[in-house]
Amino acid sequence: MSLDVADARVALDFVLPPEREAHEPPEARGVPRDGVAMLVSRGQADEISHRGFTDLPKLLLPGDLLVVNTSATIPAAVALPGGLAVHFSTSLPDGDWLVELRAAGGPATVPYAGGSPGQRLDLPGGAVLTLAARFTPRLWRARLSTAVLPYLLRRGEPIRYSYVGRPWPIEAYQTVFGTRPGSAEMPSASRPFTPAVVAALVARGITFAPVTLHTGVSSLEGDEDPYPEPYDVPPATARLVNLTRRHGGRVIAVGTTVVRALETAARRPGPQLVGPSAGWTDHIVTPEPENRLLAVDGLITGLHEPRSSHLRMLAAFAGLEQLGRCYAAAIDRGYLWHEFGDLHLLLP
Repeated sequence: MSLDVADARVALDFVLPPEREAHEPPEARGVPRDGVAMLVSRGQADEISHRGFTDLPKLLLPGDLLVVNTSATIPAAVALPGGLAVHFSTSLPDGDWLVELRAAGGPATVPYAGGSPGQRLDLPGGAVLTLAARFTPRLWRARLSTAVLPYLLRRGEPIRYSYVGRPWPIEAYQTVFGTRPGSAEMPSASRPFTPAVVAALVARGITFAPVTLHTGVSSLEGDEDPYPEPYDVPPATARLVNLTRRHGGRVIAVGTTVVRALETAARRPGPQLVGPSAGWTDHIVTPEPENRLLAVDGLITGLHEPRSSHLRMLAAFAGLEQLGRCYAAAIDRGYLWHEFGDLHLLLP
């Protein structure tokens, strides 16, 4: 487990053993949704404990606020004839989409470096995807000849990577809070929440509030910053965040997407710490002073890949050295990574 700070970028590098990857939903392993393990760390103190997710109501305090992402997962992957696939990532205001081209590479797909501006790709069902221009080295701006969401609901499959060896239905990639379709990949931190856990939290005196951030594709093969994503922090949520902080409660984000949305809203001008805010965010949370946390006190999240931008965000909560200890403990104790894996609760 190595730590690196260079060019104002924080990195946590480690080797993730293949046996630490969750290859299927916990239900397929005989574990209920809310039966996953949860590593708990507190601030920058060297305090790490190991709990189950159903212990969450005991670990939070009456008056705390859990903010959840209401984005639902769409079946964003479409296989093309000839071994190519398209991952639909993000809807743009003018009707274009950001897409990633992938090639067959075993049980899933691998990045595909081909493609050219103006190229037309024939998709199943007679649809045509026209590539316009590269948006990033990995993503294309493109336009489909028909409405994208209805098409994906008919023809698409959930995005999966090589560590998931077989397809799973879209229901396996949904959360109890997902009501607004739009995420190419599941906001997975909230996957273990069940009605029973939600009821126990409410009975404990913990409040819920929604935001929406539609997450795009996050290729595991490259170390890159997140690109702009659409988000919505509604007025009621902004009001609850401000009231919670004013009265001494803690704002706990369920997922890195929630952190990004709330911290974006906290940087908009206005008399309140967090105001209603919607649009596109390019904000990246890091431990650097100019990107410090303003609105969020704690975080529930999954376990993230080596050197990912998510780990830079987590270092803003825990500090890089403490985060390294957490990840060493998670590997040693047999925690599972990725969207079907275990969780990490970071408390102040």
